[in-house]
Amino acid sequence: MTVLRVDPSTKVVAGGRVLVGGAPLRVITLSATGARLYAAWAAGAEVGDKPHHRRLAGKLVLAGLVHPGYPEATLTPRDVTAVVPVRDHADRLAALLPCLAGLRETLVIDDGSAVPVPHAVDRHPVPRGPAAARNTGWRKVTTELVAFLDADTRPRPGWLPPLLAQFEDPAVVAVAPRVRSTPGDGALARYERDGSALDMGPVPAQVRPRGRITYLPTAALVVRTSALRAIHGFDEDLRFGEDVDLIWRLVDAGGSVRYEPRSEVAHEPRTTWRAWLGQRYSYGTSAAPLARRHGRRALAPVRVSGWTALAWLALATGRPTAAVAIALGTAALLPRKLAPLGVPAREALGIALRGHLAAGRFLGGALTGAWGPAAVPLLALSRRGRRVLALAYARHLLDWVRTRPDLDPPRWLLARAAADLAYGAGVWRGCLREGEPGPLVPDLSNWPARRPQRSAAVPPRGAAPNGIQP
Repeated sequence: MTVLRVDPSTKVVAGGRVLVGGAPLRVITLSATGARLYAAWAAGAEVGDKPHHRRLAGKLVLAGLVHPGYPEATLTPRDVTAVVPVRDHADRLAALLPCLAGLRETLVIDDGSAVPVPHAVDRHPVPRGPAAARNTGWRKVTTELVAFLDADTRPRPGWLPPLLAQFEDPAVVAVAPRVRSTPGDGALARYERDGSALDMGPVPAQVRPRGRITYLPTAALVVRTSALRAIHGFDEDLRFGEDVDLIWRLVDAGGSVRYEPRSEVAHEPRTTWRAWLGQRYSYGTSAAPLARRHGRRALAPVRVSGWTALAWLALATGRPTAAVAIALGTAALLPRKLAPLGVPAREALGIALRGHLAAGRFLGGALTGAWGPAAVPLLALSRRGRRVLALAYARHLLDWVRTRPDLDPPRWLLARAAADLAYGAGVWRGCLREGEPGPLVPDLSNWPARRPQRSAAVPPRGAAPNGIQP
């Protein structure tokens, strides 16, 4: 039995015949029968076993407009083996291992600890990195699924059934829970509770490059053993970013990867600001090696339409009239392009304007993140530049208003700004070391597309112009 959960981004227009939503944003037309089916599914009806019903549901899931739910799972915890890499922190295992008692087996891999870790089934004589430790572990697994868990994680009660249920879809090869930082009293712990880089948020997602969620951390991840075998597991040459690489290779191999936030795993964050910033820096160094493996566009710091970038550039250089003219001019083209799909002009115009605003947020992220080590000092030298920086950093204050974390706005803003710069410094270091500029080069190739064609069926990619995408 399959039910569908509607994504918060999905809007129904044109009397139920057009769906708008997903990431990248899709505009999908439905036949009269398809519209009736969607309305029933959105109200909680089961998808059923009819082939054309399942095909329609599958296309909506792939577009990110809905998410599948399965009340029961065929697989059980006895079909899962946990692999736990650890190095020099044997004390953390004492709290983790009881959480894994119901699984078939737990394999602890000691990655070259100075003092051998108890309970380890294998030990590397010297540290080889988390990718190598996980490879050593999963290659010993005989169950259908392997659950990768870091030693500093703590699965919440009931964490596994929602993940197992997603494997009812045979195309699903990996599912991850929501990873949330453990509560604490210090400023860093309070920041991490709502600002952790490992927390992908409360909304489920189809995980893929250019999607709303592009990767998953392997701090907690359940994968089909056969899928790992097919792609030969983790790339041991990557000290950081091995989780991004794994997810993208699983997707490239034709697998479906899901994020399921109804399952939660707690994670112990770094305890000092220095260690925390070092972690962000290390994450940044992985961008260039990943760009070499997966293409520069996959790691571009920002992807927007050239027209959108031009509008924001005009605003940043003190030409607000030109910026508004470009934004409104390009937005005015969208209603005509989407008219064949039945999208009302007002809705199409709203999509375009929201897209311009979202693009500004992503440009601000690139300005203070990947480009930050060069852009922030240069912009800080002039009054106009400082205004641009204030606008870019304002997105963090908007996040504070939206999430209301247990941390005052100044410290939240400082932590976010420091994280941006640490990550950006890592990106620059990786680019210089690899001789790969890809993670610093914006992708402005998404210029407005040609007018889409009407289709009574569900088109596989009925997307609006790419300029409205992140």
